[in-house]
Amino acid sequence: MLKLGVPSKGRLMEKTFAWFGDRGVTLRKSGDDRAYTGTVEGIDGVELVLLSAGEIPRELAAGRIQLGVTGSDLVHEKLPLWASQVCPLALMGFGGADLVIAVPQAWVDVDTLEDLDAAAAAFRGVHGHRLRIATKYHRLVREFLRENGVADYALVDSQGATEGTVQNGTAEAIADITSTGETLRANGLKILGDGLIHASQATLFRGRRGGWTDEQRDTLRRLEERLGV
Repeated sequence: MLKLGVPSKGRLMEKTFAWFGDRGVTLRKSGDDRAYTGTVEGIDGVELVLLSAGEIPRELAAGRIQLGVTGSDLVHEKLPLWASQVCPLALMGFGGADLVIAVPQAWVDVDTLEDLDAAAAAFRGVHGHRLRIATKYHRLVREFLRENGVADYALVDSQGATEGTVQNGTAEAIADITSTGETLRANGLKILGDGLIHASQATLFRGRRGGWTDEQRDTLRRLEERLGV
């Protein structure tokens, strides 16, 4: 059987079910709300597994599922050298959000990454410690800032509402996911003009781990034809 991992709840699950349904493949949750399995109708040889969106990259890389739907931001963040571990089969056209760098609106002279680098150096000189950037996306943010020459910062982990950390005094800037930017503005933050780290959307991925059976490869071929990917 080919195992397909899908987000287990929320609008991401609903939109995933609808996306497959529009292409003639019906996904259904088990009747037991506590169960994390379901059924797939419209094609034989596929088993539905319901997981949190954050678990799906790891399960794909480990080969415990062969296909999975999750945000591209989660794959890029959670899997080192992600392209060697998973392959995107289809951009699904929903779940769009941007991972961005945002700073206080009061920083009138900081509008670009170059400005942020200068502000970080000045901040360390005045305060004796590095400018703190709160985020849940350490890998993506660190790589992005290194590539753009920003230094003298420290990433601090945010497990709650990242956009509130600046007002709470636990960070000076943030890197977070946003769809419209309204929540950032409501918290007195602005997005740097060149501060887009990653434009994410729901994506159907295939795991690259070996050990596929001929039956699984045949099922994948038939599923790709049905989905038009």
